[in-house]
Amino acid sequence: MAFDYDLFVIGGGSGGVRAARIAASEHGARVGLAEESRLGGTCVIRGCVPKKLMIFASQARLMADEMRGYGWEGAEAGVFDWSVFRAKLDAELSRLEMVYRAGLTRAGVEVHDQRAVIADHHTVELADGTRKTARHILIAAGGRPSKIGVSGEELALVSDDLFVMDALPRRALLVGGGFIACEFATILAGLGVETVQVYRGDAVLRGFDREARDLATLQLGQIGVDLRLGATPTKLERDGDGVRVSFDDGADERFDAVFFATGRAPYTGGLGLENTEVRLKPNGAIEVDKWSQTSVPSIFAVGDVTDRVNLTPVAIREGHAFADTVFGARPRKVDHSLVASAVYLRPHEVASVGMTEEEARARGPVDVYATQFRPMRSAFAGSDAKVMMKLLVDPETDRVLGCHIFGPEAGELIQLAAIPIGMGATKAQFDATIAVHPTAAEELVTMRAPARRHAGLSG
Repeated sequence: MAFDYDLFVIGGGSGGVRAARIAASEHGARVGLAEESRLGGTCVIRGCVPKKLMIFASQARLMADEMRGYGWEGAEAGVFDWSVFRAKLDAELSRLEMVYRAGLTRAGVEVHDQRAVIADHHTVELADGTRKTARHILIAAGGRPSKIGVSGEELALVSDDLFVMDALPRRALLVGGGFIACEFATILAGLGVETVQVYRGDAVLRGFDREARDLATLQLGQIGVDLRLGATPTKLERDGDGVRVSFDDGADERFDAVFFATGRAPYTGGLGLENTEVRLKPNGAIEVDKWSQTSVPSIFAVGDVTDRVNLTPVAIREGHAFADTVFGARPRKVDHSLVASAVYLRPHEVASVGMTEEEARARGPVDVYATQFRPMRSAFAGSDAKVMMKLLVDPETDRVLGCHIFGPEAGELIQLAAIPIGMGATKAQFDATIAVHPTAAEELVTMRAPARRHAGLSG
């Protein structure tokens, strides 16, 4: 059978673009790609990139406070102009989108700026009714924000909406305790918005190391976020140009804007998967094997739509591995067992790689090397903010099982720590590394004795 393409990619985010570009430029495949929104996907257009730029913008007040502690009398953050920032942000995102498009064009990928759905195992149908055939189809449609199913939730915004608001709200409610909710609470509070965050749990950032979670929870309150734990909204109602929210404790309050940051769901609805034998998980994610292949031999999926590890670099690695395996005769799969991650809070970030202390204890005996201290820079300025660093070590093999950092630029530090841990480094090898002084990171190679030892769940 003759096909229009060797590969057709549904989704122009990081994973789909990488797969399309590598398949075409390095392996000579004829590739088509369809994107219904903007090239770059969640990360570039409405996620990692704009979020990080907003984090930078939001830290001016904290920096001004710190500088006053260093003798800069009269140091002020000034007045934030959202319209100026929004214009620069829009220009930067448009530039990045053009970079993505140019890369695909150079590789010879044919881009269709419209939605595509699957008609059968080798055919996609574009929004204009055109049908294209392909030897292989790759689904890289990503995920979309989800809500919690309460009355009136259509009045709430989601994380995507913050990047395109004409003006910042005076008072905002953030619902959720994951990394998106915590980062957005940090941003809004830093930009001068009266910010309330509600989360049903007893500490934010479920899934991270508990010690880091507790410090992050404390920090949100210290930077001005009104964090209310153990609380859940039960109803939203229109109140003039705002929203009135009822909570499960009987209280109700009015907000100028309500944001739901309560997780993301795989974007598989309406993709035409009912026309195939592709199997889905209970949450709607596409079921794939270690090669990113679905239950249909000609259809593959990468990125958040598979709900494996939902991070941009993981989607990129999956897309690249798929292209090398299917078109480059270089079979390789992605190891999802050891992936570093970071939550970009301010002034201190949360970063992690490997097992949490709770996971390591459940696994068996573990030595916990941990420290908390006031870093020199902020302590001199009069801040009580603490840094936490932790290494989890297998007492039998001396191998480092995990690393957790709560501190300034923790995301930058964990990237480097992930390399030796991924290589199977031992605590003795960390100890043999001469420290760089004075730095906060030197604590990672100077913790000589365990702060505590666990014999496992029974210990």
